[in-house]
Amino acid sequence: MDARALGIHASRAHSLGMRFPPLPLNLESRRAQVFPVLDARDRERMQRFGEVRRFREGACLAAAGRPSPGLLVIAQGRVALSRRDGLGHSVPIVEEGPGQFLGEVALLSGRPALVDAHAVGEVEALVIPPHRLRALFVAEADLGERIMRALILRRVSLIQTGAGGPVLVGPPECAGRVRLEGFLSRNGHPYLVLDPARDAQAVSLLARYSPRAEELPLAVCPDGSVLKNPSESTIARVLGLLSEVAFETLYDVAVVGAGPAGLATAVYAASEGLRVLVLDQRAFGGQAGASSRIENYLGFPTGITGQALTARAFVQAQKFGAEMAIPAEVASLRCEASGAPLTLELTDGRKVSARTVVVASGARYRRPALANLGQFESRGVFYWASPIEARMCEGEEVVLVGGGNSAGQAAVFLVGHARRVRVLVRGQALAESMSSYLIERMAASPHIELLMETEVTGLEGSKERGLQRVRWRHRPSGREEEHDVRHLFLFIGADPATEWLTGCGVALDAKGFVRTGAELREEPPQAATWEATGRTPFTYETSLPGVFAIGDVRSGSVKRVGTAIGEGSAVVAQLHAYLASTAEVESRRNPASARGTSLAEGESDHVRM
Repeated sequence: MDARALGIHASRAHSLGMRFPPLPLNLESRRAQVFPVLDARDRERMQRFGEVRRFREGACLAAAGRPSPGLLVIAQGRVALSRRDGLGHSVPIVEEGPGQFLGEVALLSGRPALVDAHAVGEVEALVIPPHRLRALFVAEADLGERIMRALILRRVSLIQTGAGGPVLVGPPECAGRVRLEGFLSRNGHPYLVLDPARDAQAVSLLARYSPRAEELPLAVCPDGSVLKNPSESTIARVLGLLSEVAFETLYDVAVVGAGPAGLATAVYAASEGLRVLVLDQRAFGGQAGASSRIENYLGFPTGITGQALTARAFVQAQKFGAEMAIPAEVASLRCEASGAPLTLELTDGRKVSARTVVVASGARYRRPALANLGQFESRGVFYWASPIEARMCEGEEVVLVGGGNSAGQAAVFLVGHARRVRVLVRGQALAESMSSYLIERMAASPHIELLMETEVTGLEGSKERGLQRVRWRHRPSGREEEHDVRHLFLFIGADPATEWLTGCGVALDAKGFVRTGAELREEPPQAATWEATGRTPFTYETSLPGVFAIGDVRSGSVKRVGTAIGEGSAVVAQLHAYLASTAEVESRRNPASARGTSLAEGESDHVRM
């Protein structure tokens, strides 16, 4: 990819001597923030957080695909950075000198670096490991702010250029390619795509590996390995996104689900000194992460995408030391005895022990009862509307089913790409299920057609071509219509993701959502348990002491991003109170072995800011 394609004119690149990377156009004006130069006083303040190391000429300071040693602050010499991919390409991107530093957000979690860094001549640098970098963020807030901003912007640049990620080889309509693009983009990981209809190198790769149709796409990883239509967990493992280590730590809090509720808990709990682990089977952000634009969340008058909002929370949680295990699917929850640590068993056989568990697993989009629906999922049928799906709908007609805010946001987003968006709603009115600003915006668009009291009744297509036709019926009249439609979006509500709680003693309501609160103590199945504790369940506590539920998965919760974040932050005070009470009980039972909690005395009854 040349300098002009990356958003910087060749003359500008020449004047820079290629010592600075060609940034995408939207970041060019923020170059000083992407590559700040720290002065002598800044570097002096950082000395106590790391150690000085010297590197010989040509030494490798960081390697793509391997965990970074930490933030490297250059004191003397220069360091050359380059990006490479599994196709054998290596492209110089920048040289950094004294006062500059190497790193991006991957180093916060110990994930592999995305670029190579080699010493140009002899180099002296201050190396700050990830855990000490988090200490720097807390102790030197203004300096930490500049560093954190640079780390985030560098990741944005890498994502926009695809640097350091896998190359997906397959046609745009390939279901596997759409699936992997969604997984990587939702996890904020760079990638590139090659279309065999347009790229000679893609044709060469297909000829070399001869994949069957169901083995597409090929995923060419930075280490040179080539995967045929890999699962999300397989590609995550190869890219180093999925840690293989055993969870030997006893965590204060294990959060199941990395949506807005779970991330809010992680941020507040970790910032208050609790040892936190967050697990999610797919990606951070949950359903909110797929929202094209959220305009009614406090503090964002111009709106913000769900991906941007939750990505900030994801990085923020890691800044305070929360550990992330994504993708990691929880199979079950077990409690061996009252007061004993809780155990989460993962589908890969690993186990996590924690003093408390926060259930924030949210809900899954509901699937309508259509006989051949599964045949077209990711081949014309989608459950969210991201730029990946929007690109496929350019200039075409789209059908969208649903009457909630998610459906309204998707319709407004898709109409900017599709020729027409038909919105099918089972109910008679939208006012009870959708915010008024979305209703007004949909009504104002001449390219959005609203069909009330209407439902999809049939899908037609083929394995080779995907979805081709959609049939729907007007319920009051019984009148049916059939149209040539290649893209169907479904936003028809959600079912709670609580099957992993089966048999653990957590009470669910009739619809499968988790019950919480004081009324649980009055019911016979749980009365004895709570009588033994001598207290009433906290507001967000379930029927199992030490297990809490927040967000969409909780029975009676308001299904809104703001509510989920509020519950995620509020539950932290209850976690502190529970941990303090169990520590007190243990102290009375065995004074010699009592351990202190992460909570300072007297701070268990409120959320500290």
